[in-house]
Amino acid sequence: MTKQLLLLLLWTAIALILRFANLDSKPLWTDEFSTLVFSLGNSFRGVPIDRAIDLATLLQPLQFRPAAGIADVLNHLLLESNHPPVYFAIAHWWMRLFAPSDDNLVWIARSLPALLGAISVPAIYFLGKLAFSSRLVGHCAAAMMAVSPYGIYLAQEARHYTLGILLVIASLFCLTLTAKKLQQGAPLPVWATLLWIIINCLGIAVHYFFVLTLCAEAIALIVLLRQQERRNLFRANSQQPNILQSQVFVRLLAVAIGTLAGGLVWVPVFFSNKYGSELTNWIVSSDRTFVTWISPIFQALAGWLTIVSLLPVESPNLLIVIASAIGMTVFFIWALPILSIALKTSLKLPGTRLGSTIFGSFVLGAILLFFSFAYILGIDLTRGARYNFVYFPGAILLLGSTLAVAFNTPAVKSQWFNFPAVEIAGRKAVILILVMGFVSAVTVNSDLGYRKYYKPDLLIPIIREVSQVPALIATTQNTHVEIGELMGIGVEWQKAEGRGKREEGRGKNEEVKDIESPLFLLVNRKIDAPEIAVATLEKTIGQLERPLDVWLVNFRADVKLERQRCQLESRDLPAVDGYEYQVYHCD
Repeated sequence: MTKQLLLLLLWTAIALILRFANLDSKPLWTDEFSTLVFSLGNSFRGVPIDRAIDLATLLQPLQFRPAAGIADVLNHLLLESNHPPVYFAIAHWWMRLFAPSDDNLVWIARSLPALLGAISVPAIYFLGKLAFSSRLVGHCAAAMMAVSPYGIYLAQEARHYTLGILLVIASLFCLTLTAKKLQQGAPLPVWATLLWIIINCLGIAVHYFFVLTLCAEAIALIVLLRQQERRNLFRANSQQPNILQSQVFVRLLAVAIGTLAGGLVWVPVFFSNKYGSELTNWIVSSDRTFVTWISPIFQALAGWLTIVSLLPVESPNLLIVIASAIGMTVFFIWALPILSIALKTSLKLPGTRLGSTIFGSFVLGAILLFFSFAYILGIDLTRGARYNFVYFPGAILLLGSTLAVAFNTPAVKSQWFNFPAVEIAGRKAVILILVMGFVSAVTVNSDLGYRKYYKPDLLIPIIREVSQVPALIATTQNTHVEIGELMGIGVEWQKAEGRGKREEGRGKNEEVKDIESPLFLLVNRKIDAPEIAVATLEKTIGQLERPLDVWLVNFRADVKLERQRCQLESRDLPAVDGYEYQVYHCD
């Protein structure tokens, strides 16, 4: 028992190290700014629109206010965002516990999901142990959860997905308990029925896509019930089959009705939010081109592969990218036959058949739902890898049972078609797969995999080099997403100023003090009248002193500033992820 506990503590320690390493080194992106602002009990509406503002005003919503309470969190979140409030309320208490400042705000905001991500390791262990009646499966699942690059990616963002993962695990615990009781010919206990309803309601209150988890669980439950019906376990295990079937049906119906009631609470909230469609337009597509037909397949495939492996394919060094792509290809060519054979064995063995059926049906059901959304409703959920959180624990448990089978096999073979087979000891194969996961996890927390889409840290040096005069950074604004884009620039500018001052104090930098903080302009964007945005920009420029550099960043309107005596920068400047920009020099 002590050995098992020490091993579990080892996986948890590895998970903590990987999730907290370089936690605040990567720049914030727009969704994380939403978490920060709303969790602090602040609002994006306090940022002035259609006039130039300074850096302090732009970043005011990121200031910790001791007087802010849960009521402020709920009020601003439900009016300005399209997310339910449970995680934001928990994050608010977390913020109050540490009272963040400018220096540690990012670390504190990301530390909560990182901690929740580490807790998912012991949670998946106990679920694996219950589902497969095997400590080895539990340990394999826990080890895979600890090093999964996808898990690291979600845990290092100030978002609600790791809490969602914990609730998915908890809900799968209740599903597993139901399957065990069905196998024994007994109904789900009342306490478990109530617990399942509470977990499901909490899950929906953390993220609306938790509904997909519940639908996938329903698919898995239907598969289990059909299997039980074929085996006639009710008749075999009970002298009163009709009563027993009625009890099972009533308990499952109670779970369904209770969960439905808890979910319906959020329907009017969701549809009353005017920002809902605007914030999710990026996953909706009405086009039926060849690209839109094949994209979900490749996007889903990329998401599945990164559960196990992700080498530095996003490195700025081309040679590293090529080597990483080759390495991942060779790894999967070797690993997939081994995992495939072990999975088939897991579905046949008496000890692992039930668990493999539960989680196999669950994962396949979720994938079916994702593709149904993409190809029937035109809502491509595969575009956001983070949405895979709804079935990620199920995939980890399948991997756990597969690795456990391989671990207990003296020798496993990797073979494609009639090519020569590569034979290796099962334990060595499992260790190699986990080592690949660990290296991939380091890739992610080093920002060489699952890199941030927005890279304001790369834009700041360009602005500092090009603009030797006061600068105005302008963008068009539709929702708080665009405010977050500018906040990203503002936070990175603030960091650069802090580094510059420290270097100046050590006598290493004498130029930083001559560079002024830029002004910022958010222009209200009217899609049907873009000329209004252009007029607002020109009016603002006319009110500012010259010389002036105007940086148009993600400015969604056709702008020609020559009438303002401004000349477009003639040099080709480097591209920056997430930021399309132009610079005008106004004399």
